[in-house]
Amino acid sequence: MLNNFRESLKPTLQNIGKVFASTGLSANFWTAVGLSFAFASAIIYAVHLEYSFILGGILLLVSGFFDIVDGQVARITGKTSKKGAFLDSVFDKIAEVAIFLGILVGGCSQGYLVLLAIGLSLLVSYTRARAESLGVQLQGIGIGERAERLLVIAIIGMIGFLNYAVIIVIIIAGITFVQRIVTTAHGIKD
Repeated sequence: MLNNFRESLKPTLQNIGKVFASTGLSANFWTAVGLSFAFASAIIYAVHLEYSFILGGILLLVSGFFDIVDGQVARITGKTSKKGAFLDSVFDKIAEVAIFLGILVGGCSQGYLVLLAIGLSLLVSYTRARAESLGVQLQGIGIGERAERLLVIAIIGMIGFLNYAVIIVIIIAGITFVQRIVTTAHGIKD
């Protein structure tokens, strides 16, 4: 859903890309930075100390920022590649699993809810990958893409309702999963 707003944010995103590209560091470097912040967020959730929800949420938002930066740097420098896109996608899934693992280890939500949230989140990503391998584009399809799910965890978690954030992720990921199945079924020309 947020991907649909990228066109209106294009000038701002390009400016961000120019700033980070001027460092001379590669898009893959910024992808790794984003993953590092996601790991830090996961660790904060796992240790579950006072203010963990706030600090974990801030680190998660910073991770998401670098997820924007890496793609913009690749586009600005003209160094987009299949390898970079692959690494970015895989690192995004590693980050998401790490966040949910941190939430689970920290006891911030019930285990079965965390399992359901990560399972549905990965199914949302899998349906997109599988559909696109069949020629059906799914970017922007669904109310709970990765960006929305992580924003829910970060923001609702920061106000102290991380368990409810996990439940919301389950709901929006489940809806998105169904939306993508229906869209793909209609889009396949067999």
